[in-house]
Amino acid sequence: MTLRTIAPLALWTVAQLAIAATGDASCGVLAAAGGGAGVSGASGASSVSAASGFALRDGEPVDFIAGGKTVPGTLHVLKDDGIYRAYWQPQGRPERYVLANAGTDAVRLIATPAQGTPATDGMPGTTLNPQQVLSCPTL
Repeated sequence: MTLRTIAPLALWTVAQLAIAATGDASCGVLAAAGGGAGVSGASGASSVSAASGFALRDGEPVDFIAGGKTVPGTLHVLKDDGIYRAYWQPQGRPERYVLANAGTDAVRLIATPAQGTPATDGMPGTTLNPQQVLSCPTL
């Protein structure tokens, strides 16, 4: 093997290991329900051209889009001592996944029991851009 062969392979291997170590490769997108059929920009996420953001409020319809498949769901926002927690629940399924912040416009979906009481009056109501999901549940 020559240096011309080894160098690109070594660089590719290091890049793949870095992605695996940090988990920063997107595997899906959370977007407003009906926000498009295939969100682009994420490795592993399907190509969706018109994903739109959603409001952070209880009952908001939010789709999980990954691998060419759209899973409809609902956002649940709970409040506990002044702290809001957002959970995404796939339609027709009992489990809820907390949206754990993973950076700008990125979250991790982590299955966890819900904590708090339902937020009322559409609070907090913050509008989020479509969220790249860095850890995807099997749905």
